[in-house]
Amino acid sequence: MTDLSGNAPPFDAIHHGDNLPFMRDLPDACCDLIYLDPPFGTGKRQTTARNGHGYADDVAGSIENHVAFLEPRLRESHRLLADTGSMFVHLDYRAAHYVKILLDRIFTPANFLNEIIWHYRTGGRSSQWFARKHDTILFYAKNKGQHTFNVIRGGEFRTDGLNRDEDGRPYKSTKNGRLYFHPDGPAITDVWDIPFLSTVSKERTGYPSQKPEALLERIILAASNDGDCVADFFCGSGTTLSVAKRLGRRFIGCDRQADAVEIARQRLASAIAQRPTT
Repeated sequence: MTDLSGNAPPFDAIHHGDNLPFMRDLPDACCDLIYLDPPFGTGKRQTTARNGHGYADDVAGSIENHVAFLEPRLRESHRLLADTGSMFVHLDYRAAHYVKILLDRIFTPANFLNEIIWHYRTGGRSSQWFARKHDTILFYAKNKGQHTFNVIRGGEFRTDGLNRDEDGRPYKSTKNGRLYFHPDGPAITDVWDIPFLSTVSKERTGYPSQKPEALLERIILAASNDGDCVADFFCGSGTTLSVAKRLGRRFIGCDRQADAVEIARQRLASAIAQRPTT
């Protein structure tokens, strides 16, 4: 990570306020991984029935204004990324295609890596269209080929009908001999089946639009290394920051909602207190 300004970034800190001026005060290339989960532009107030915490998701008023709101923040994110860094932008069907075009302009199409589909099963059904059960996460590198990427594995290979060796391990026969499967399972693809948080999940903080830790854990493990800086400038109740801390990364967080920042700070304090000491 390179600090071109001579100013130290506020590592392991959460800022309360508008993220744009905060981002503009940060030095170039101070972040190894940025995850952005901005408002989706639903035009509704997002709240929880339990305690009323929430935010107005009508920051822009139209898709054009919504994209205009995001553009300077995406450009700042590009500036803040280290040469080996990457960014994940979490969206839904309302803005994903508009933001993809904008990100191609900022990062160039050559640095696009994946359109990740986060598939989940929750919520209601529709009698007029197929139930909407996925979000889109756009994945870009600052410099493709230099970016940090760790292959994540999970699940099981399809082994029906395959030969098995004397130890019972399945393999394929090739012209170069036996081809064995990786013991940790197949490499994860760009379609992620990760359950949404249930209403009674122990992870629930009482803040709306909270993402599951499993989702952020996959992103952080794949696109950063121990000691790297993970930033979330729409941090909400602090899922990204909490997972980053647990995985040995530094973090920078920001949110404009005071209740979100307070929840995130309490969550981080609890996570730090529970970490084993050596």
